[in-house]
Amino acid sequence: MSTRQQKDAVKIMVFGTFDGLHLGHVNFLKQARDLSGGKSSFLIVSIARDKNVIKIKGKRPILGEKKRMALVKKSNLADKVVLSGVKNHLPHIIKERPDIIALGYDQKDYIKNLKKNLKNKGIIVKIVRLKPYKQKVYKNSLLKEKGQS
Repeated sequence: MSTRQQKDAVKIMVFGTFDGLHLGHVNFLKQARDLSGGKSSFLIVSIARDKNVIKIKGKRPILGEKKRMALVKKSNLADKVVLSGVKNHLPHIIKERPDIIALGYDQKDYIKNLKKNLKNKGIIVKIVRLKPYKQKVYKNSLLKEKGQS
C-alpha cells in the first residue's frame, strides 16, 4: 500500500497476545478490517508485551513477544504489526492515530479508562467490540488445555 493509499485508508487498530494464531484470531482480524465499511483499510496489530501478558493473564506466553510479532507479520493479515507499550497503550495509539479501535469480546479490562484517557489527550476514536468466533472452541486458554495451541 502506497503512502497516499495509506492516508486515504480507514486506520483500524487491534490489540492482543496472539500466542499462536488460530481461526478465532483470523476471524478477529478479518472482522476488524471489515469495520472500514467497504473503504480501503489499514490494519495495525499491537502485540502485547510479555511483561503485560504475565500481569494480565498470570502466566508467561508460550511464544515470546518477538516471535508472536513475527507470526502475525508472516500471516499477512495485518498491514502493520507493532509491540504494545510497556505501561499503557496511549503513546502508540497517539502515534498511530487510528480511526477505529477494535476490541475482542474478552478484552474487558482494556476499555475501563481508554475512552476517558484518549479524550483527555484530544483523541476522538471510535471503539468497537467485536463478536466472538466459536468462543467455546477458539480461545487460547481452552486450546492450551487440549494441547492444540
